[in-house]
Amino acid sequence: MALTRNADAVAPARRSSPLAIWFARHMSISIGSLGRLSRHPFSSLMIILVIAVTLALPAAINLIVKNARSISGSWDNALDFSVFLKRDLPEDEARALGRLIEQRADVDLVAFISAAQALGDFKEHSGFGAALDQLPDNPLPHTLVVSPSAGHTSASMILLHEELGNLPETEYVQVDTQWVQRFHAILDIVRQAIAIGAALLGIAIVVIIGNTIRLDIENRRNEIEVTKLIGASNAFVRRPFLWTGFWYGLFGGLMALALVYYGLYLLQGPVARLAGLYQSNIAIATMSLQEAAAIIGIGVFLGLFGSWFTTARHMRRIEPR
Repeated sequence: MALTRNADAVAPARRSSPLAIWFARHMSISIGSLGRLSRHPFSSLMIILVIAVTLALPAAINLIVKNARSISGSWDNALDFSVFLKRDLPEDEARALGRLIEQRADVDLVAFISAAQALGDFKEHSGFGAALDQLPDNPLPHTLVVSPSAGHTSASMILLHEELGNLPETEYVQVDTQWVQRFHAILDIVRQAIAIGAALLGIAIVVIIGNTIRLDIENRRNEIEVTKLIGASNAFVRRPFLWTGFWYGLFGGLMALALVYYGLYLLQGPVARLAGLYQSNIAIATMSLQEAAAIIGIGVFLGLFGSWFTTARHMRRIEPR
């Protein structure tokens, strides 16, 4: 007897893979946690805003330091040596010395300022013109303004300073490098302070999220006891709270980025006016894609860590009675 296939027979359902089941459960729990936050919009927004401000503060200060470093980076290449020559040196010999120094490989340009020109500029800008006219002779020497080459280093700058100072025609060599070094040292201190402050603010975020999750656990204590009574593990009960911390950290990081970019938008007008007054091309350096992603990632990490730490501490204390 031939076997015939019944067309009305129902094919057995294909079983889902464990990975698909795990992913579906997490998606369901994440959507449920997001819906729980949306049912309390005001309190959720306040917590997210606190997290955003806490993340935005170190990010904004770090951006200020970044802009200060970018502006001061051009100062290192604009340092000039002021070589004050001996007063009894004739002008033609001073000019010849300037042409000789300009031939050096570590020198880009040498500008000659005569004693008469220096005195005239001083009269014009100091406001003591009438008093200076009473002097019997010009007290100012000829000056050479030496601009180092673009590829100079700290060692080459020190060597150039020593060699210019050892010239027999030189009276004194002045270079304003110390204030730039001090400024960079201050920026390094500020950067270290930002790191310390960011760590303290990160602890504050963990405390805020942990306290919020703790209150949520207490409010859902009966639900947790019933869930454990039917055999749910601590890991299963912990999942909704972990997703709550994830959403807090994610939205807090996104809002922190919005605050920082809004602050940059407000500064564009004043910075443009300042650049116009100085006839320069000053521009605000914004955050890179990696820095923006780091802020969001830090927010998510702190949210997950705060919720995990709190649930791991309080979940063991809740057992069905």
